[in-house]
Amino acid sequence: MAESENTETQKTDLVGEDKNVNGNMEKEMTQVEDKEEDSSQREKNISANADSPPETDKKEKKVVKTKVKGKPSKDDIQVEQTQPVAESTEANALPENVFPLFMTSKTQEIYNCKCDEDVTIENPFIMIPKADILEDMRMRAAVCDFHPFKQEILDYPGEDILIMYDYEFKYGQNFVVALTEEAKELLLKSTEEDKTEADSQAAEEEDDTVYLYVPPESKEWVSQGSEKEIDEGILKEGRRKLKVSVKRIRKEFGAAVTFEDRNVSDAKDGSVDCPSSEDRSFAVARIELDKGTQAIHEVTSEGVQTNWTYPRTATVQTYPREFTEQEKLELYDSASCKQFVFSAEYNFHLALQQNEITSVFYIDWHHLGDSDDTFGSKADNHMKEYQSFTDLQFSKDKVITCIQWHPVIKGVVATAVAEKLSFDERIDQSARVIMTPSIILIWSFTDPIHPQLILEAPDDIYSFAFNNTNPNYIAGGCYNGQIILWDITSHADRLKQQRGSNRNKKRTVLPGFEDPNALKTPIIHYCAVSSIDHSHRAPVTDIQWLPDHMQITKMGVPQENITNVSTQLISCATDNVVLFWDTKPSKVHQIQDDKTKMPMGIPATFKYLDLTWKPLLRVTLAKSEPGGDHAPIKFSIQEKQKERLTVTGAKSEMKDIDLNKTASTSQKPTSGKEKTLHGVKTFMYVGTEDGEVVYVDWMPQKDQDSGKIQTPKPAFYHCLHDGPIVSMERSPFFKEVLLSVGGWTFALWKEGVSSGPILCPAASNVRLSCGMWSPTRPGVFFISKVDGTIDVWDLLDKTHEPTLTQSVSPTSISAIYPYQVTQKQQLIAVGDYTGTLHILEIPWSLRHPTANEVNAVSNYIEREVKRRAFVEERWNFREREKREQEAEVKRKIGIVGAMAPLTEEEIEMKQRLEYDQYLAEESAFLRQLGIIQEDEVLV
Repeated sequence: MAESENTETQKTDLVGEDKNVNGNMEKEMTQVEDKEEDSSQREKNISANADSPPETDKKEKKVVKTKVKGKPSKDDIQVEQTQPVAESTEANALPENVFPLFMTSKTQEIYNCKCDEDVTIENPFIMIPKADILEDMRMRAAVCDFHPFKQEILDYPGEDILIMYDYEFKYGQNFVVALTEEAKELLLKSTEEDKTEADSQAAEEEDDTVYLYVPPESKEWVSQGSEKEIDEGILKEGRRKLKVSVKRIRKEFGAAVTFEDRNVSDAKDGSVDCPSSEDRSFAVARIELDKGTQAIHEVTSEGVQTNWTYPRTATVQTYPREFTEQEKLELYDSASCKQFVFSAEYNFHLALQQNEITSVFYIDWHHLGDSDDTFGSKADNHMKEYQSFTDLQFSKDKVITCIQWHPVIKGVVATAVAEKLSFDERIDQSARVIMTPSIILIWSFTDPIHPQLILEAPDDIYSFAFNNTNPNYIAGGCYNGQIILWDITSHADRLKQQRGSNRNKKRTVLPGFEDPNALKTPIIHYCAVSSIDHSHRAPVTDIQWLPDHMQITKMGVPQENITNVSTQLISCATDNVVLFWDTKPSKVHQIQDDKTKMPMGIPATFKYLDLTWKPLLRVTLAKSEPGGDHAPIKFSIQEKQKERLTVTGAKSEMKDIDLNKTASTSQKPTSGKEKTLHGVKTFMYVGTEDGEVVYVDWMPQKDQDSGKIQTPKPAFYHCLHDGPIVSMERSPFFKEVLLSVGGWTFALWKEGVSSGPILCPAASNVRLSCGMWSPTRPGVFFISKVDGTIDVWDLLDKTHEPTLTQSVSPTSISAIYPYQVTQKQQLIAVGDYTGTLHILEIPWSLRHPTANEVNAVSNYIEREVKRRAFVEERWNFREREKREQEAEVKRKIGIVGAMAPLTEEEIEMKQRLEYDQYLAEESAFLRQLGIIQEDEVLV
C-alpha cells in the first residue's frame, strides 16, 4: 500500500503542432495510467500476503521527459522505465562516516551558521571548531544537537569539523556532518563532481539548439516626401560675398607686438560677462535672417581755442592780499586780538588733545571700503572655490587625514593621505597595505598639478605638524603608533620658487646634458623614527610642538627655554596615554662619537634618535572611578607659540631666524640651570574616543595610597558628545575658550568652569567631522560635516543655528584648516574622502571683524559663565530641597533625629513606602490600559 503512494509519475507537455500526434499522446497517457492502476492493485495484493516485503522487491516507475523539435514520433513521446529504488538510493547515499544532523535555530545562532544567511545553496559548507562543540556539549549536555555523535567528535583528530547545509533535505535533515578527515574530503569532492556534472548537462542542453541565419531581403525604396524637407533645411548661399581690405601704415610693418597678463581680481569689473539673451525677433518660420550690426563707437573730433590771460587756478583768479609788517605789529598789540586768543584757548586745547588721540595721517582714500559699517553684498556672502589639488597616483581614492599650512612660505600647504580601510580590513589586506606607499604631499599654488615634495613614511600618517621655529623639521604620527621626523632643509628652496622657474632653469641647460629627473617630484625619506617598543600602541591621532619659550622636564615641570628653539612635542593615541618627546640628544650621545653613515639622500639631523627614541614623560589617563581608562584622540594646552609666528607677522619675524643656528642649538642638551616657569598652567583638555572632555594635570604626583609617582586623577570630565571627539581647538583670541567637536554636537568650554560647557546647541542632523576657529574674527568658527557641507557659526549673529551652510564636496569632509594670507585675503583648506584638497576663499563679511568684536565676544562669554554659575546654584538648591523633603517625610512618620544617618529599620521602612507607591502607580497604569480589572490587585 505504501509502495503505490511512493510511485512517482511525471507528465510532460510535448512540442508539436499536428492534431493527430496530440491524439496519439493522449491515448498513450491513458494507457500509462491504466498500467499504473494495474500495478498498484498488484502491489496491494502482494503487501496483503506478506508482512514485510524485502527492499529489492520495491519498484519505482518513471516517465522520462524527451524534448522533441519538430513533429514528434510515437517513440519519442514517453518511455516508461522501471528500476529498483535501491539504485537511486545508492546514488544519493552519504559517504562513510558522514551522517545527517538536525540543528535547531538556537544551535545555528551559537555556531553562526543560520540557514540562507551564513550558509546558502551556493556556499553550503562551514567549518565549526571542535573546541566550540565540546564547550557547547559541556554547557547544554544532551540538549546539544551534536550529543548523539559525542564519542565520534571526541575521537576526531582535526581541529575543525565540516558541516554541509542540506537545502532540499536530500538526506532527511537540514545539515550533514563529516566525522573523519577522509569523510570530509569525500564530501567536498562529491559536491564538486555533482556541480561539474550539472554544468556539463546544462552545456549539452544548450548545445542541442541550432540557430539558423536568415539574411534580410532587399526591397525597393519608396519616397514619402522627406527629401523635400531635408532640402529646405539646408542653408544655401544666396548673396554675393563681401570683400574686405585691411590697410596699415608702412612704418608699422613688422613691429613687435607686446602683450601682458592681468589678474581679473586686480580691478573692479575686471571681467565682462556676455550672457545669452532671448532674441525677440527670432521666428521659427524664418529659414534665413539678414541683420546688420555696428560694433564700434562713433568717432567725433572737437577743438576749442582759449586765451589764458591770467595763469591762475580755475576757481581763484586774483592775487592774495597780505599784511605788511607794520600792520602785523599793530594787529598783535590790539585788544581785539588778545581777547580772541583768550576766548579760543579752551577750544585750542581740545583740538590739541584730539590730535594727540586721533591719527592725523590717516588716509581715508586707502581705507574707503574698510569702514566698520560697510557690509558686503549678498553675492559675497559665500565661499568661492579658489583652487583644488589632487594627485592621480598618490591621493586618488584616499582620505585626507590632516592639513597643515606652511608657517612661513605663503601658498604652500601639506596634506597627509591614508587608505580608507577599517581595522579588520587592514588585517585582511595587510599585504596590499604594506606595498602601498604612505606619504605626505606638499602642494604649492605655483603648480596645482604636481606636488612640490613627497614625504615618505613607514605607515599611514594621521597627524603631523611643522616645527615652530624651524619649519624644515616636520614631526608626524603613524598608524602603528611610531613618531617620525623629517628634515626638508635641502629641498626648502624648491618651495620658494616662483611660477615657471623650473622651465627657465631647463632652458639654460646645455644641450645633451639635461637631467631627466629635474622636473620630477623628490621623495624625501624620514630621518628618524621612534622605538616601536616605547611608542604608542594605537594610531597617533594628534601631535603638537611645544612653544619655543618653554620645555618640560622628566617630572613634567615647565622650565624656561633659553635657546628659544622648539625641541619638544606632545602626541596622543587611543592607548590611554599622552606622551611628551624631546628631540635633543642625551649626554650619552654627546660623549659618544657616532660614526655610522646614513644612507644616501637621508639627512643625519636626528640620527641619534633613530630606532632608539623614547618618550620623556608618559601621562596615563585613568578614570576617577575604577573600571577603565580614557582613550584620548585630541588634546589642547593653554600655552601658545610667540606672536612672531602668527600669520600677520610670520614673514617679518622669521627673517631674523638663522636656520643653521637653530639646527645646531636644537641638538644641544639642556644645561640644567633653566628657571622654572610658575605662570605656566600644566593642565590640559583631552577629547576621548567615548565623547568625553577630560581636564587633567600632566605633572605627575605622589599617590597617597600606593606612594608611587604617577599621573593624578582628572580634575573633572564630562561625557557630553555622542561620538568620538574629532577636534579640540583653542580660540586664537581667548586662550581659555575651547571648541570641542564630536559625534553630532559641538560645545564651547571656558577653562575654570568645571560644571559644563558654556554653549552647547542642539544636535545636528548630520554627523560632524571637524571644527576650527577663524584666525581673524573672534566670534566665528567653521564646522564641517560628513555630507560634504561646512557650517559657519557667528556668535554675534545667532547661537542656535549656523549663519551660513555651504556644500563643498560630494563626499564626506575629513579635515579643514583656515589660513589668512594677507589682510585682504583669507583661505580655508578642505580635505575630503576622495583625496581632493579644496581651497576656498572666505568672503569679506566672514573675515573682517566688526567694531569692538573682541569686547562683544568677551562680554558674551562672561554672560554665559554667569548663566552657568546660576545653573549650578540651582542644582545645589534642588539637591538641598530634596534632602529637606526627605527629612520632612521622616519627621511626619515619627522618626526622631531627621538629620541623623538612617538606621537599617528606617531604610527598610523608606524602601517599603517607595515600593508600595510604585505598586499603586503600576496598578493605575495597567487599569488604564485595560490589562487588569478594577477589583484586581497586584501582589
